[in-house]
Amino acid sequence: SNTLFLHKKSMATKRELGRKKEHAKMYYMRGELQKNIAEIVGVSEQSIVRWAKKDHWEEKRAAVNITRPELINKILSAINKELDAINDADSDRLSDRLAKFASAIEKLDKHATVVDAIEVFMDVEKWYKARQSIDSEATSELLKIINKYHNLYVDDLLNRT
Repeated sequence: SNTLFLHKKSMATKRELGRKKEHAKMYYMRGELQKNIAEIVGVSEQSIVRWAKKDHWEEKRAAVNITRPELINKILSAINKELDAINDADSDRLSDRLAKFASAIEKLDKHATVVDAIEVFMDVEKWYKARQSIDSEATSELLKIINKYHNLYVDDLLNRT
């Protein structure tokens, strides 16, 4: 009996922690400072740091806030600066730098599916929220479920690359 009580209490605690984590992620994705998130959600700042690192929140936030074309333009601009600064003695160094830039662009191509998925899901969420005013089946609970699976999908994409 005592063991069952402790098990139920542990399940409730895990569920509550899961809710806090989702709440924290929402604030993180909006750009809120980790210290502020910890205060709002009621956990330690170390928990926020750990969650963000474990679940790749920073990469997800960057994917939402920085477009792939912007990143590629920054890389191409850096390549242009390297080419402008070259002289014959630096040709080996330039070859190495160009190889690194090419690798960065290749990685961006692999991550494009993550960025694309996040952008599509954000558009779907906006559409869904607008739909709630005219569709009784479009509930907030259903949106939570959809967002849960969206997050799992994005996590899977990030772990594949």
